[in-house]
Amino acid sequence: MQAWLRISLLLWVFGFFREFRPSEPFVTEYLSGPWHNITAEQVNKEIYPFGTYAVLAQLAVIFLITDILRYKPIIILSACTGIILFAILLWTNLIWELQIGQVFYGTFMATEVAYYTYIYAKVDKERYQIVTGHTRSAILCGKFLGGVFAQVFVSTELMDYKDLHYVSFGSQIISLCIALLLPPVRKSLYFYTDSGSELLDVTAKNNAEDQNVQTEVPPTKGTISVSTSVSNGISTMSPRFSWTRAYELLINHIVSAYTNRTVIRWSFWWALATCGQVQVISYVQFLWKEIEPANESFYNGGVEAIVTLLGAGSAMLAGIAKTSHHKKWHMWILTVCSLFMGVFTIVSSLTNSVWIAYVMYILFGVFYFFIITTASAIVAENLSEDSFGLIFGINTLVALVLQTILTVVVVTDAGFGLQPREQFFVYGCYFIVLAIMYFGAVIIRFILNKLQCCDNGNSAIQE
Repeated sequence: MQAWLRISLLLWVFGFFREFRPSEPFVTEYLSGPWHNITAEQVNKEIYPFGTYAVLAQLAVIFLITDILRYKPIIILSACTGIILFAILLWTNLIWELQIGQVFYGTFMATEVAYYTYIYAKVDKERYQIVTGHTRSAILCGKFLGGVFAQVFVSTELMDYKDLHYVSFGSQIISLCIALLLPPVRKSLYFYTDSGSELLDVTAKNNAEDQNVQTEVPPTKGTISVSTSVSNGISTMSPRFSWTRAYELLINHIVSAYTNRTVIRWSFWWALATCGQVQVISYVQFLWKEIEPANESFYNGGVEAIVTLLGAGSAMLAGIAKTSHHKKWHMWILTVCSLFMGVFTIVSSLTNSVWIAYVMYILFGVFYFFIITTASAIVAENLSEDSFGLIFGINTLVALVLQTILTVVVVTDAGFGLQPREQFFVYGCYFIVLAIMYFGAVIIRFILNKLQCCDNGNSAIQE
């Protein structure tokens, strides 16, 4: 087996066990159940918000540390924090202890960036697409099978909610073992780069005909060995740490991205919609519990499995449809999808049937995965090479800032402290306002185009 494929499959196994958390669809039921002397309202307002704050506080720092430490230590840290998180959920009972657990949850989620970016430092660029498919499919398989596992064992009463947490705990231990087997990374995107390679790229771009460039990337023992020779005597240098080079590259990538109107338009929607989506998936179990508080046979696991499967299908549909190529429909796509997501969320907040709420949640997920895949593709097409991870991180950071504000205002007692139904009505209105904003942009663009056509027509007549 080739080295790059062996590394990719090893990372796939890690990603699968990291995401195989069958306890997740029922974590609210578990925390507010007989295993803890805590009410659902306390979980909602005193515990979960700490997770939001923790992810926000750590995301930017983790992103930079990931590049400095060259990925593998952060992947190991991710597995360790997963183990600590589930240990706290299993063997603690007090609110302040569970709040500390949410801090580790923040680290667990923030370190996900290392999982997604590690493989790009281990393979050459022509294999980026296939290894991206591997990492994404691992997430899909882990979440889907975790949901199916949870639903089957809960429905058949072979396990209770606490037993599912033991399974998740064991899955994180396995992921740690796999993480330790991953080969170390020699270079990174920003802080550890091949100086010779950078100079080679510039020279080749400016005077390609006069240079004789040879780049060899043999996959030896799971590492990348880059040897570069140029006719004017430039030799390859080992990756060296540089704050200055990293700072310049970061600034160049940020300026290049956010001076592009297409990137700004889609990143704006990306951040706002991701904020709302994360809020919905974080608190939807409270809504289901309020709709049918006496129902102990919730099908949360099955619903999460269906959302994952159909969401993956809608993401594939977005890729097949190549919506990124139909630029004149971009604003309409954003408007219509935002509107439907808002309607689905409002219907969930008003219905008295948990089955209708389940269906609305599934439809919400399908629309979100479709449009976020389109957004990712369009943003990536308009970015300079290798800067997608950075822009993705910035967009996610903005989304988390907005989510923190929304959590404080809507969920906690420091704000309005709304009940789950009221919260979801607000979230639905949030998406409808987003749709109205983009619809307004469509109308303004239409008017400006008409005025421009009239001006051009008048100029032609005068001439």
